[in-house]
Amino acid sequence: MKDDTRRHPFRDSHQDREEAAHVPDTPQTRSPAYALAFADDDFMCRDELRPVRLQLELLKPELMLDEAGVVSTVVMFGGARIPEPAKKDSARTKTLAELSAFYDEARTFARLMTERGDASENVIVTGGGPGVMEAGNRGAMDAGGRSIGLNIVLPHEQAPNEYVTPELCFNFHYFAIRKMHFLMRASAITVFPGGFGTLDELFEALTLIQTGRMAKVPFLLFGKAFWHSIINWDALSEAGTISAADLDLFRFVDTAEEAIAALDAWEGAGEKRGEIPGR
Repeated sequence: MKDDTRRHPFRDSHQDREEAAHVPDTPQTRSPAYALAFADDDFMCRDELRPVRLQLELLKPELMLDEAGVVSTVVMFGGARIPEPAKKDSARTKTLAELSAFYDEARTFARLMTERGDASENVIVTGGGPGVMEAGNRGAMDAGGRSIGLNIVLPHEQAPNEYVTPELCFNFHYFAIRKMHFLMRASAITVFPGGFGTLDELFEALTLIQTGRMAKVPFLLFGKAFWHSIINWDALSEAGTISAADLDLFRFVDTAEEAIAALDAWEGAGEKRGEIPGR
């Protein structure tokens, strides 16, 4: 078998799947029981197979990213509803139209980071959708680089944005596994204005770093005015539900250039907390 790297003499599963598709048509071969287990979609979707599906969603992108040589990533979270400035007149609200400026900042930031990196290090990764996600993938393409898109199946029709590198575009059923892939290679995390999904990603990543479950990485929130308008960060610290030191886990920036400067000046990256302040 050409380019066969297997270390055993058994038949390849692809061969058997192809052979099974051409067996004689009989009552026995038409029975669902006769289908190869790994090629049986109905079987693979059974509730009892959920642990297997979780493993497969973790494994497939991991293998493909390894094979593509992706070592580290720069994560870009942000709202799907933020339009590019040229289309801000179509925004649902005045605030969304004003936030369109962050589409350009996201695009510029992704371009600058891609120009500074290489094909393996600090590869841009987004959720693969519209808005800020599109801007991130688009900026990487502007620089002639590749980028990752981690899509997820949603009830409404959608497709990955056109700027994601096709061979690095993945689709998920499980939010939890998708979140793992966002962070497993993260060398920096950036968060742009967004809604529930963005907030979920922001606080989950912060909690992992806060509790020492994840090493500290540069963590930047674009749009200081936006973040201060929706979250009273100081009130959390004053109430004692977080410590004052937790507010040092991230920084606010407004422009791509400020973000680059903050990344270059960041201290403590790669360290894990041994103790949680305030506990």
